[in-house]
Amino acid sequence: MRGGLSEHDCDPNPIGQFQKWFAEAETAQLKEPNAMTLATADLDGKPSARIVLLKEVGEDGFVFYTNYSSRKGQELELNPDAALVFFWAELERQVRVEGKVERVPREKSVAYAHTRPRGSQLGALVSHQSGIVSGGREYLEAKLKDTETRYADTDTAKLPVLSDWGGYFLRAASFEFWQGRPNRLHDRILYRHRAGNQWTLTRLSP
Repeated sequence: MRGGLSEHDCDPNPIGQFQKWFAEAETAQLKEPNAMTLATADLDGKPSARIVLLKEVGEDGFVFYTNYSSRKGQELELNPDAALVFFWAELERQVRVEGKVERVPREKSVAYAHTRPRGSQLGALVSHQSGIVSGGREYLEAKLKDTETRYADTDTAKLPVLSDWGGYFLRAASFEFWQGRPNRLHDRILYRHRAGNQWTLTRLSP
């Protein structure tokens, strides 16, 4: 009921269309419009999904940061195919993206890490993401306290960044833009990548 999506009104470049919708989600003051579902799969095809935060939209795709040793990191190292889903319920919109991931350059990961709040940086030093914590939460809190003490005199922009923490870039190969419509006759526009910078647009049945 909040609008429609016509092939004729879509940006010929899906990144441009995404940026338009993302800006509208921000203008609508939605809570964390950059929250997205990241779906990965292991070599047996067993899927897993979780919410991560989009940190950058580039000419060809999307950047997010995580621990390379986490479950998602391990799966992405073995199988770089991944999918993203953005859902903005208040706008009745969804964007699906599929592609392959690659690590961002180390210097880019370190530069971004140093823009994070001090507590987030210290927490990343403490947490071996997805690993088993045998000592309970008390163990993590004690380890954080020790880490705070160890780096008490270290400037926030100079805190160490673990080698297994960094960014991924998802190079998009397809996009689907979904706009809710009355009677469940939703608009679904699919972009598929062609040679060069050309994209084909197709309307899908709801």
